[in-house]
Amino acid sequence: MDKTIENTRKLDKTTSDKVSFISFIIPEFAAAFKMDMAEAYHYLVRYGGFDFLTKHWWALHTDNKYWTLLDIYDVCRKNGGYLK
Repeated sequence: MDKTIENTRKLDKTTSDKVSFISFIIPEFAAAFKMDMAEAYHYLVRYGGFDFLTKHWWALHTDNKYWTLLDIYDVCRKNGGYLK
């Protein structure tokens, strides 16, 4: 296999860590707020939580999961995303 093609398939460590964290936190958000994963993802996208998550993941991943979920929810709530 051509080395050029092989190298383009690998993610750098930062991107890999970001994807891992986002893949971890969306199901956690879904469970915390009693949603299925698709519903949680669409909620986060609609109310700005996903943009916040992708922009600030580096700081969020160092915090306690509870506070991270609360921070993400607060962003969504401020953008009109109230949950029952």
